[in-house]
Amino acid sequence: MFHALRYNSPMRNLLPPILREPYIRPRGPRPRPPAWVLVPYDLLTDEQWAALLPYLPMPARGRPCNQRAHFDAIFRVAATEGAWRELPPGYGKGETVARHFRRLTHAGLWERLLRALAASPPGHVLRGLEGPICRAARRAIRLRGLALITLARRLDLLRALPGPPHLVADPDLSEIIPHMPVMQRIRHWQRDKGAVLEFLRALRALHTLVGGRKYIPRPLREAWL
Repeated sequence: MFHALRYNSPMRNLLPPILREPYIRPRGPRPRPPAWVLVPYDLLTDEQWAALLPYLPMPARGRPCNQRAHFDAIFRVAATEGAWRELPPGYGKGETVARHFRRLTHAGLWERLLRALAASPPGHVLRGLEGPICRAARRAIRLRGLALITLARRLDLLRALPGPPHLVADPDLSEIIPHMPVMQRIRHWQRDKGAVLEFLRALRALHTLVGGRKYIPRPLREAWL
């Protein structure tokens, strides 16, 4: 209706001034809304940085960098579900931080930090960084794959998984399924078909858990803190 009134000259003067002008849709991709900070995060303290230092890989040759500032930036992005390009300007360039993150990931940093976090007693400094470390490990899963998922499950650090556990792959189940008495149950098909069908349904559900959900919606990832 408003569209017709805008271009119908006899009735155009009845509209408010803001509606008299034709609407022009802007060209190009729509700007993405800024990423929300999902877990509390602040800049690293001296004590927290000293607790992280023993697990860092030896610095590679080349241009020196401020590793502490890069960690602040990594944890800032990890506290959101946003992209590296959405990093606030005060933390540095997103591309530079992303390259540093990839180097740390390939050096096995997040596996070492997850093991250290699981072994730390309550009240330890690393326990105060559990949220940022686990969420950074989530991003590292894209590079490290199932090995990092398996480690997070075995250490019972489920916050490091990229979503609720029942939607994420569970490689350990793949070692249990071959030892299940499948053939023994199928032999009893004539005796008790209902029980065999129930067993096969449960087996299918286990196979689904092994592979996990191929795509986890962003709202579910954000809700899994």
